Amino acid sequence: MDKNIGEQLNKAYEAYRQACVERDQAVKELQQKTENYMQQIREQQEKIELQNSIIAKLKSQLAALNANR
Repeated sequence: MDKNIGEQLNKAYEAYRQACVERDQAVKELQQKTENYMQQIREQQEKIELQNSIIAKLKSQLAALNANR
């Protein structure tokens, strides 16, 4: 019976070890995806800021043209 218990413990430990490996891989993948999404968000925010500055510049040019009429 001791051999059977030892085999069960080994199987349980191997299952635990595999679960830990899978968990660590999932955490790493989630961190990588999070970093990628954060980079995409930063890039989109930069584009928005650039477009907002272009819009503000165009509005001021339009206002100047309208004032000259």
